[in-house]
Amino acid sequence: MGLGGTWDRAPHTPHDIDHAEAAITAALDAGITDFDHADIYRHGKSEAVFGEVLARWPGLRERITLQTKCGIRLPEDGRPGIYDLRAPSILESVRASLTRLRTDHVDTLLLHRPDPLADPAQIAEAFAELRSEGLVRHFGASNMSAAQIAHLQSHLDVPLVANQLEMSLEQRDWVESGVQVNTAAAAAGGFPTGTIEHCLAHGIELQAWGALARGRYTGAEPSPAADLIARLAERKHTTPETILLWWLQRHPAAIRPVIGTSRPARILACRDAVLREPDLSHEDWYALWLAARGEPLP
Repeated sequence: MGLGGTWDRAPHTPHDIDHAEAAITAALDAGITDFDHADIYRHGKSEAVFGEVLARWPGLRERITLQTKCGIRLPEDGRPGIYDLRAPSILESVRASLTRLRTDHVDTLLLHRPDPLADPAQIAEAFAELRSEGLVRHFGASNMSAAQIAHLQSHLDVPLVANQLEMSLEQRDWVESGVQVNTAAAAAGGFPTGTIEHCLAHGIELQAWGALARGRYTGAEPSPAADLIARLAERKHTTPETILLWWLQRHPAAIRPVIGTSRPARILACRDAVLREPDLSHEDWYALWLAARGEPLP
């Protein structure tokens, strides 16, 4: 999402391609080989500069996996942004992404947001066409509840393999909802209870976008949670970024963080989250949660 220059339709520049190459190089040096895109990021320029790097770097495509998303239409010509999971829109989006990425297939396609007008039978037809043409190998969802995933899956003949949700030490609804059952706070929460458990029970990988909490706990602002993260990082000989990612990875749902930063130094700071098992005790994990929520558990 951070690649490609400005959030408008101005063309990308050679500097934007160099910036993308530096970020990709840092990711590979950190042991990261999975790259997450969406057709709307920087109005398509995120995919385009990534494709330029693939063209510069023979053999890179075979070393990595690519994931992209479709289903959001950005505002245009006075029309507000909308969601669109009609079959023609899905097909058009994927083909445009492949052109920008300069590849003949993506490994996984996620539906970016639930479209209330979506017809699951149409989605199934689009998936079947993309599979038969070899354009997409796997399919998944993003920002969907357990009920939405189950309803969509009932119309598909291939399993949904992933659900990407905002999950971090800052965005904690996914874990708060599990302990706020039968409390007044549950009514104020927006996360659908049972989604984590549904994904876990059906082998659907949970991907966490916003995993680094936009820098809130790694230098953006002082807080008790940031102080605790810094102390844990020092004690465990790693970085604050890794502690944040370990907090997600330590959960039994085997959450896979999506690192949104495009800054090489910050990408490299996440290396231990790839190369080491999460080194957080039961008590460490709860201490981080309580520091971030700022009040005792119910």
